Amino acid sequence: MTDFAAYAFFRSPGLGRSAGSRVQARSRRLTAELSARLCSALALAWLCAAPSLAAELTAEQVRALAAGARSEGIDLSNKDLSGLDLARIDLRKANLTGANLKRANLAGADLSGAILDLAILRGADLRGAVLREVAAFATILAEADLSGADLTGAKLVCNLENAKLERANLSGAAMGADMRNQSMGLMRLSLKNANLTDANLERADLSRAMLEFAVFVRANLVGANLAMAQAGGADFSGADLTGADFTGVDLQSARFSGAKGVDRIVGLESALNRSSARFD
Repeated sequence: MTDFAAYAFFRSPGLGRSAGSRVQARSRRLTAELSARLCSALALAWLCAAPSLAAELTAEQVRALAAGARSEGIDLSNKDLSGLDLARIDLRKANLTGANLKRANLAGADLSGAILDLAILRGADLRGAVLREVAAFATILAEADLSGADLTGAKLVCNLENAKLERANLSGAAMGADMRNQSMGLMRLSLKNANLTDANLERADLSRAMLEFAVFVRANLVGANLAMAQAGGADFSGADLTGADFTGVDLQSARFSGAKGVDRIVGLESALNRSSARFD
């Protein structure tokens, strides 16, 4: 008799007292057994889902491996390196695909040409780090500190929400959505609430990016491409916008106080919600 059948039989009208007692006792045993199994299953699920309490490698081990890899680059793909102190480490051309570097200290590190696709660097310290021509597709850099970092020519289609990018060099960075390969949905750069004060974004591609409430105060956006971006509430005060492409940009409540080159912005007449933006 299945569990469901036993329950149905126990609930059937006209059931005799002795038979009902036997089925009731069986039901209690089944309930106890099922409860035990459920507790075991839940405990196993929690253990499997719980984050690891320590990184897979120590900082010393990572530094030794990096030193041995030399010019070919170290493979740290899918490794848990969260919280490690890797300041000023040489990780040029490293494969960090899917690696967990959450809150790791990478200040002053050299990650030139590294692959950071699908990696987690939430809250990581990357102040002054060199990330020239890195590839960061679907990477989580939210809340990371990239103040003064060099991201020249980087490919960034990732999450940089609430990140610190003051004085960062993003000149020539490719951060626009790739409309040729969107089988999994539109993947876009997000700089929501990010701080890019005094950052260099000359000729950077920010097309279709999410820039809501991002701070571009005094930033260099000369020749930058912001076509079709979402820039509601963004602050461009004091920024140099000479030759920047604002075709189809949503400028709901954006600020341009003291911005330079406003009269030379490309496509400004086609910007959405331009009337709500402040150009004083």
